Amino acid sequence: MLNINDYIYNLPEDRIALHPLPERDQSKLLVYKNERITHSHFSKLTDFLPSDSILFINNTKVIPARLFFKKETGATIEIFLLDPVWPSPIVALAMQVKEKSQWHCTIGNLKRWKENSTLQIKNSNLQLSATLIDRTNSIVAFEWSPPDLVFSESIKIFGDTPLPPYIKRKTEINDRERYQTVYSREDGAVAAPTAGLHFTERVFNSLKEKNIDFDYITLHVSAGTFQPVKVQNASEHVMHEEQIIVNRKNVENLLKERTVVAVGTTSLRTMESIYWYGVKLAKDPRSKFSISQDDAYQLKPIKKSAALNAILNKMDSEKTNHLIGETSIYLMPGYNFKTCDALVTNFHQPGSTLMLLVAAFVGKDWKRVYTEALEKGYRFLSYGDSSLLYPEKRGS
Repeated sequence: MLNINDYIYNLPEDRIALHPLPERDQSKLLVYKNERITHSHFSKLTDFLPSDSILFINNTKVIPARLFFKKETGATIEIFLLDPVWPSPIVALAMQVKEKSQWHCTIGNLKRWKENSTLQIKNSNLQLSATLIDRTNSIVAFEWSPPDLVFSESIKIFGDTPLPPYIKRKTEINDRERYQTVYSREDGAVAAPTAGLHFTERVFNSLKEKNIDFDYITLHVSAGTFQPVKVQNASEHVMHEEQIIVNRKNVENLLKERTVVAVGTTSLRTMESIYWYGVKLAKDPRSKFSISQDDAYQLKPIKKSAALNAILNKMDSEKTNHLIGETSIYLMPGYNFKTCDALVTNFHQPGSTLMLLVAAFVGKDWKRVYTEALEKGYRFLSYGDSSLLYPEKRGS
């Protein structure tokens, strides 16, 4: 049994960062390596990375997923976009749809919204309509005009930044820029890959000066990332599913012998999912790109090179340079990581799946890391400070 109580620590409310720092790379950086803890600032990240490193960075882009509609009665209905349903369940395609689409949503004040009734918001140039077509499954149909606009353009005009539920304040204009990495590109996340929020052009230039490479992968972060573990035995938690996009360069870079650094838990989950998909393909080349939360514990591991080459063979056979899949991989203490040597990440909620991932990666010293971060005044969660973690008893 994996007791979730063993991964809960006391996080005072005043340690949760409610706003970002004025400068992204001035956040604190805690480095854990060879069982030693060092304190620095994120602008100095390069100093703690070997020159042969490659960083894998999640380039998903947070969409303004919160939409507020007012009824004639004055009641406000909040619609939070979760997953596209029609005409495509693939986020990248759904964001480029014109005229109409359907999404699975969470709906605030649902009891005030009758099924098959339509709400509207508009300005002088655009009108967006929402119709509740399936109350049981919270499916909302959207239509907009002018119809030549794609869906992503429509929600950028009317949508609001989806700040995490623990940031208990109203969104501000600054959030639209700061709750987004400087390298975000692929529309589709409803939560930021927060480890990347600290990167600046200055940091990237320092990486280049040391010949440290970086590569972009994509996992569209879902609202499930904030879902707490509610069961005593954490292994019984039902993990959320997220969409990932993997390209040929990602796989080729993972094959090279170098120090691999995951920037964020989302990047790490993507990298491990790539490996396990390769394991599936090595056994059955027709395997669907879908990684369940049990795959990492039930499938028999193979050499990393064999798994990754199976993916390249898949790309060759389908004459493509990228693959789109889904993952609900669940990385818990006891898991043996296959693709990564170091992890850049923020400080996470007590008893969360992200906390379990960090504990799996660092080992029992995660408690010492978090205790020291609290004692040294680190800021926690999405807008908080950062860490660079190496596995316990293992150098670079």
